[in-house]
Amino acid sequence: MYVSPEPVPHIALCLFTIFLMVLVLPFKIKRIEENLELFFLLMGILAVTASGLWDFEVVEEALRDPVSIGGLPVGIFQVVLFAGIAIYMFNRQIYGVIVGAMNRFGLKIFVFLLIFLLSLVSSVISVIVTAVILSEIIAVMPVERDRKIKITVIACFAVGLGAALTPVGEPLSTITVSKLKGEPYNADFFFLFDLLAFYIVPGITVLAFLGASTAGKSEDSAKIPEYAESLRFVILRAIRVYMFVAALVLLGRGLTPLVIWYFTKIPPQILYWVNMISAVLDNATLAAAEIAPQLSLMQIKSALIGLLISGGMLIPGNIPNIVAAGRLRITSKEWAHIGVPIGLIMMAAYFIILIVEGLAHI
Repeated sequence: MYVSPEPVPHIALCLFTIFLMVLVLPFKIKRIEENLELFFLLMGILAVTASGLWDFEVVEEALRDPVSIGGLPVGIFQVVLFAGIAIYMFNRQIYGVIVGAMNRFGLKIFVFLLIFLLSLVSSVISVIVTAVILSEIIAVMPVERDRKIKITVIACFAVGLGAALTPVGEPLSTITVSKLKGEPYNADFFFLFDLLAFYIVPGITVLAFLGASTAGKSEDSAKIPEYAESLRFVILRAIRVYMFVAALVLLGRGLTPLVIWYFTKIPPQILYWVNMISAVLDNATLAAAEIAPQLSLMQIKSALIGLLISGGMLIPGNIPNIVAAGRLRITSKEWAHIGVPIGLIMMAAYFIILIVEGLAHI
């Protein structure tokens, strides 16, 4: 994939327009909000067309990524589909185990443990599997819809952070380790854990406490809910997830010229905030463009933390968001209403921590 090293004005204008449409239209037009996957797919096709980057590799990647992880014949589509079918067939038994655990621990402790443990485990079992488990558990919780949405958004922030601790957790971490495996960092399996755990584990803990406080109290024992989804809906949901992931691949590739022409030239402190665009873009694409062996550890750390936090702010920002929003039927506005304030607070808090740490090393 060749990208001109110098900006091409008319292409840049087209791509900026597409980016603004992606950022604004889902919140302004209800029809788009209800068909987000199709809209993102259209925007991805337009972005690749405007940037002139169509080739066999781009098409293959868009078709392959939803059904393959690291070259293995399994991906988000299969996980969502087979897990959905399993829940459809054995929902009484599965939900019975979940409800039993809720009643045993109490809702607040259960939510804390759910968010904290799943966030850490996501770095081992992958963010995709974790997202499916998380969505089904939250679906069973005996709380009203508003609280369910808050718990979901908070949990997805935490899972998105935790998955980055190893290269098998999510695409961003896989790409980062791959790009830094040579000199001077010689990144191995534990490189990201050593680099980020000091920041991520406390963040996950705070989010787990926040989620637990949001859950409130359940006066009565939780009961096994009635399963209301048809097999047709389960299959359609998996197809929509496939479409969403393929769309994000195309959108990320199509907007690559903007990243190369402008974002990679921004000073690190400003880039930290500019990386909030990962709320609507594939953060793995941004990591591939920004992370390089020539960067200092502080620069790498700042870029990754900015990308990881921003990924929780909107539905397209991260795989857990896409899976959970699809399963629990959370709209873009509902997600943004919770995700944007939490994301901005976290961005500000981590920015101060990183600035203080940077000054301490001067």
